[in-house]
Amino acid sequence: MSSNLFKRLITSSILLLLLLFINFSHQYIFILSILILGFIICIEANEMISKIPSVKSSKKFNSKFLILNTLTFCYIFFIFCFFSYVIHSSESAVFFFYIVSICFFTDIGGYVFGKIIGGKKLSKISPNKTISGTIGSFISSIIPLIFFLNFDYLKLEFNMSNILFCLLISLISQLGDLFISFSKRKAKIKDTGNLLPGHGGLLDRLDGIIFAVPFSYFLLELI
Repeated sequence: MSSNLFKRLITSSILLLLLLFINFSHQYIFILSILILGFIICIEANEMISKIPSVKSSKKFNSKFLILNTLTFCYIFFIFCFFSYVIHSSESAVFFFYIVSICFFTDIGGYVFGKIIGGKKLSKISPNKTISGTIGSFISSIIPLIFFLNFDYLKLEFNMSNILFCLLISLISQLGDLFISFSKRKAKIKDTGNLLPGHGGLLDRLDGIIFAVPFSYFLLELI
């Protein structure tokens, strides 16, 4: 477990630093990087969808495959355009990294608590996920709030409102993870790729983020 955890932490840290560099880089570098990430994720999603039995057996020019891929491409295209044109500004770059950090600690916290404590499984959708891991994800998601209290732009306070915000973002991130896990289970694969040691593909690592980031911005528009 320790070797897998170490590999996961190293890979996650490198990816987080990469996202940090991309986030605060020149706008054109940011947009190009986001487009590349989106393209890779679309390829991984395409491979995963193509292995789902009900899709493989679909007739009429693989209509299910076409529909699912079109919907997946449109969603990912929308999300990464959202990243490029809404998030990347001097005012929102720090907030974007704050949300990504919540997702990062949600993932790591769930893995650590789940492996150390173990216990009852959360769902048949993802057999490796436990109730203790889910609780650990929620607890760990509050860590970025403590760190980002020092950023004057965000004007964060350690209060119940901001704690609930972290927990809600963590919940959406975990639901996104479960959705991709459900899709992988249907496709009978363990990972969406092998690009990232300890994680699998980019989609395996960014599954929660591509759901949590847009949700966080839409949530702020509503409150």
